[in-house]
Amino acid sequence: MAAASAQPAALSAEQAKVVLAEVIQAFSAPENAVRMDEARDNACNDMGKMLQFVLPVATQIQQEVIKAYGFSCDGEGVLKFARLVKSYEAQDPEIASLSGKLKALFLPPMTLPPHGPASGGSVAAS
Repeated sequence: MAAASAQPAALSAEQAKVVLAEVIQAFSAPENAVRMDEARDNACNDMGKMLQFVLPVATQIQQEVIKAYGFSCDGEGVLKFARLVKSYEAQDPEIASLSGKLKALFLPPMTLPPHGPASGGSVAAS
């Protein structure tokens, strides 16, 4: 790979907060809210369909914001932005919170299957 490819300007933690807030705000813009609602309706809470319908729309919405900060306007730009945010999450609780809010906008809440002897076996009546 060519190391000389255009790299986004490194964002400070403060700049990352601003960009995260702008991305979150972009999801609440009326036209984007409609796009996300339609994608969620098409996905019907099926994880495979979420990846097929919701994730591309969410990626496009993020691309529209982050391109102004030097990230490429493609999936790679979104991944680089996500990695940058992840690198700040442990150091900055506000970034971790904003990142969680962003993920919640396009990822369904995950429910873990029950584990251990209490699951799938006989249930003791009390």
